[in-house]
Amino acid sequence: MISTARAYSIVDLLEGKFYQSRSNPARKGIIQSAELRKDTSFTNGNAYVVRVRPATVVGNRLASEDFYATVAVFTEGDE
Repeated sequence: MISTARAYSIVDLLEGKFYQSRSNPARKGIIQSAELRKDTSFTNGNAYVVRVRPATVVGNRLASEDFYATVAVFTEGDE
């Protein structure tokens, strides 16, 4: 049997996922897009700016304006 593996980028893995701020739990929603931040990096990781579509109810409807956040993504090297 032949096995094939799919390769995903970090952006592919972030888009469509649920986001919730740790500092302000009311800021939450679905990540619409992600882009590598070239001005910020970490050992074994990178920062991404994400555009989030709110999932917060204001009155009787969803908040309508997207917001931006930065998320850190850490990876492990080959062992």
